[in-house]
Amino acid sequence: MTGLNIWISPINTFGELIQTLNQKTHINPDPEYQAEEPLMVPIDSPDRKRLPPLMRRSWYSLNQAFRRRLIHLKLTPDQFTVLRTLIESEEVGLPQCDISRRMSSDPNTIASLVERMEKLKLVSRSRKDGDRRVKLIRITPHGEQIYQKARDIAVALQSEVLSSLPASRRESFLNDLETISNACRKALEDS
Repeated sequence: MTGLNIWISPINTFGELIQTLNQKTHINPDPEYQAEEPLMVPIDSPDRKRLPPLMRRSWYSLNQAFRRRLIHLKLTPDQFTVLRTLIESEEVGLPQCDISRRMSSDPNTIASLVERMEKLKLVSRSRKDGDRRVKLIRITPHGEQIYQKARDIAVALQSEVLSSLPASRRESFLNDLETISNACRKALEDS
């Protein structure tokens, strides 16, 4: 019965008909796309793919693979992310609270992480001019060298993982993942 409503609503062009049919029958015009989502199974059913376990397994596996590939640099994935955050910032030096927010991490975790990184001479801390309460974190020349080596590893790993998808779906997958990420952040803020 639900499929009949496409004939009741007004459709002005053949393109609108195809678009409506695709939406109603879960057809994607991409020939490499195959919908696998069960239509009538509850969202929390064990017979259905579920977001939290998939995200957790993806994150854990990716993080551990990256950790193993970085070990010879004596760098952790979180330390790499701090270095990348500093490199990609338009500002020279960031307060710890900004790093924490950009990394979606707890401020206490970032504080201890930055302390260890300072001992390894990857970053330096200094007081902000005009506001002595704020400490700015800056990447050191040694940190930049380590980052460049680690970045090559990160890019290779990301390319390897994304190659499991057809090339035509990679950007849309990342866009969808960003949408999910934003929705998770909003759910956190609303809780």
